[in-house]
Amino acid sequence: MNKPIIYLISDSLGETAEKVIQAALLQFENGQDYQIIKSPYVEGKGKIDDVLAAAAKDRAIIGYTLVNPDLRQYLLNKSAEMELEAIDIIGPMLEAMERLFQKKPRMKPGLGHQLDEAYFKRVEAIEFAVKYDDGRDPRGIEKADLVLIGVSRTSKTPLSQYLALKSLKVANVPIVPEVEPPKELFNTNPNKCFGLKISPDKLNDIRKERLKALGLKENANYAAPKRINEEITFFEQVVDRLGCPVIDVSHKAVEETANLILQIQLTR
Repeated sequence: MNKPIIYLISDSLGETAEKVIQAALLQFENGQDYQIIKSPYVEGKGKIDDVLAAAAKDRAIIGYTLVNPDLRQYLLNKSAEMELEAIDIIGPMLEAMERLFQKKPRMKPGLGHQLDEAYFKRVEAIEFAVKYDDGRDPRGIEKADLVLIGVSRTSKTPLSQYLALKSLKVANVPIVPEVEPPKELFNTNPNKCFGLKISPDKLNDIRKERLKALGLKENANYAAPKRINEEITFFEQVVDRLGCPVIDVSHKAVEETANLILQIQLTR
């Protein structure tokens, strides 16, 4: 016995129709024993005629996702004439939503695929932020959309991750007096660099809390005022050399700093 055949007609990739049909097939014991033939990017009646002719020959059923109402109606009428069973997967929902919202749909095929691309772009940006966090690989500086510069505990990492959710590739570079910043930092466009400034007192409080969380003594050199002042002085020298914008993060949440960076970027 030949396998049952299901034709999918779509004005995009046909992924929506395929997922719906596969979900329905799971309800049948022999639901794995079938063949799907996809016809993506259908934009005209001629292509619909070709698919319907093939479906008639194979005694198949048809599932379709077409946002164009004229093409949906044409397929419905034509399949009825040919006594073919055709299931409109998206049309009834579009029509119901049009009545509910009292607005016409955009009638643009492939919007779901565009959303997928946006999702994968965010994932790529998050992976980038992890890979080039804390100056692990200076090659990321040139590849980045934004570069954050600051001493330890100025929220470089959480800020990088937050901006990655906006699909921005962010690298961050720690500033330590004993270590010369990578040459890549001074070779890149300073307009995409942002220095993260913090007051000595605020940094002292943050570092003491960090030491406490690690079970270490609060009077360690990491939180010593003299050491903090040395780091901040060196940081100021670095950002002066770069000529990049500097944002005071002393009393700002990560979201506030991120929004300020995005605003500055928009004005350039």
